[in-house]
Amino acid sequence: MTGAMSGTTAVSPTSRQIWTRSRGILLVVLILVVAGFVIAVIRSGGGHGRLDPRSTDPSGSRAVAELLKERGVTTRVVTTLDEASTATGADTTLLVAGPDLLTGRQQEVLRTAMDTSGGRTVLVAPGGNSVGALAPGASADTTAPVSAREPQCTFPAARRAGNADLGGRRYTTDITLGSDSCYLVDGLPTLLRIGTQGAGDTVLLGAPDMLYNERLGHHGNASLALQLLGSRPHLVWYLPSLSDGSAAGDARGEGGTGIGRLIPSGWLWGTLQLAVAAVLAAVWRARRMGPLVSERLPVAVRASESSEGRARLYRKANARDSAASALRQAARSRLAPLLGINVADAHSPEVLLPAVSAQLSDGDRDLRTLLFGPAPADDAALIRLADQLDALEREVRTS
Repeated sequence: MTGAMSGTTAVSPTSRQIWTRSRGILLVVLILVVAGFVIAVIRSGGGHGRLDPRSTDPSGSRAVAELLKERGVTTRVVTTLDEASTATGADTTLLVAGPDLLTGRQQEVLRTAMDTSGGRTVLVAPGGNSVGALAPGASADTTAPVSAREPQCTFPAARRAGNADLGGRRYTTDITLGSDSCYLVDGLPTLLRIGTQGAGDTVLLGAPDMLYNERLGHHGNASLALQLLGSRPHLVWYLPSLSDGSAAGDARGEGGTGIGRLIPSGWLWGTLQLAVAAVLAAVWRARRMGPLVSERLPVAVRASESSEGRARLYRKANARDSAASALRQAARSRLAPLLGINVADAHSPEVLLPAVSAQLSDGDRDLRTLLFGPAPADDAALIRLADQLDALEREVRTS
């Protein structure tokens, strides 16, 4: 035995077993690495996102940027509040592609920059919260379907463009001087221009559809887009991002302390992905792959030792009921072939008991209690039960 335990034991996993157990995990890791690489390649290309002036997708806005470039207007894409605020000026148009993504603090900072810039700000589909903060005096109403609509106003850019694909958010304002309400739906504008201090103004667009690549060539969309965004020589296209440091600082609280402020927001998504991968791996490993197979034991164990070991477990757990049930079930299974009974009917009292009684000369014994009775009350009764079952089996076998 000492020699057998030295070196690699009989129960030590082989290299083939190690590979079989670990190849699933390695496959999952490989899939995650490949998926991350593919996503990085896609994001580094020209796809970009919705309403992005670098995107050639149907919902992108590359066509608008190209038309503005032909007319000498430079387009600069920014994704942080600091870049957007410092880039504003009297010769600049600031387009905010997602005003509702800005936090309250970000809206305050952006509004201050708008008031002092003297330029034009175009807010694309702002909702109730962002309208109140970025365009004081205006409020957002219900939405309407996007379709080709007439200007119905005196705003020169809208009158020259004519019909355009407008709709979406409708707006109301209590400012009558220096404002224009265009493309009305049930009396409320889906394009609202509000004059600000100096020569600047703010334009609220109810829907972004007219800026999409796929719809720029329809009706007067291109003309209206060029006039709204090309009135100044410079265009700053602000795409708010959840990874902006100003947004993270506002969400965590500017007065917050601790190591949490130093953790980049992207780590949260990374941790979530790892957690999902761990759960999937646990579910995969918990499944039994294929049928059970018998394995050769490192040593031979005699049947008597197995029986004694199981008996000790039953005794330690005081499980006389389980022990008696196992004894009776084994006895019934051995008696059935001797009596010419199907093994499937061996545990049916209606089938087994008459056959046993017919085989015995003494029919006064309580065979039902012996073969199907309750659990013994103590260990001595359990031993008597085992002896009685053995005696019954011997009598049936020799009769």
